Amino acid sequence: MKHLRFLIFNIVAWGAVLVYCPILLIARLFGHRPAFAVAQNWARLALWCAKFFCGLDYRIEGRENFPDEACVVFLKHSSALETVVQLAEFPLQSWVLKRELIWVPFFGWGLAALNPIAIDRSKGGAAVKQVLEQGRERLTQGLYVMIFPEGTRMRAGTTRRYGISGTLLAQENHKVVLPIAHNAGYHW
Repeated sequence: MKHLRFLIFNIVAWGAVLVYCPILLIARLFGHRPAFAVAQNWARLALWCAKFFCGLDYRIEGRENFPDEACVVFLKHSSALETVVQLAEFPLQSWVLKRELIWVPFFGWGLAALNPIAIDRSKGGAAVKQVLEQGRERLTQGLYVMIFPEGTRMRAGTTRRYGISGTLLAQENHKVVLPIAHNAGYHW
């Protein structure tokens, strides 16, 4: 039964991407804020599906510590769940992500419309420079810049050295770093 519920979740939540993506692309014509609102609605639907079909819920503690102004967010990447929660729960944002994600049909097109910082991780210093330049633009636009500081998905309970781009971005722009701890990787 668990596998059937998970299958239904995937069909409904990810199938909704096919509906939301064209709406998001149209909304993008009117700016980042309307497109982001469409994406947030999809994320909230996906989280509702996770709760309804799979019994998976979440809670946020410390929301009062979220800054009122744009900042750099360090978020551990251990599952898909935290990526959906961050979209649903944080204010206007832009993500640092691997550029290959924007090549995924529909889902990636929606990501691209949300103005991410899509880097080629094999480029090293050039990728850091891209994060600093585009990150400064996003912060100036009032967007939170969401970074997975380890640069890739990590198994829950493991870690590796953090990349320097997020710290440099915050330091050069006099912005705070908001670290987010979570346990999503143990549940998804």
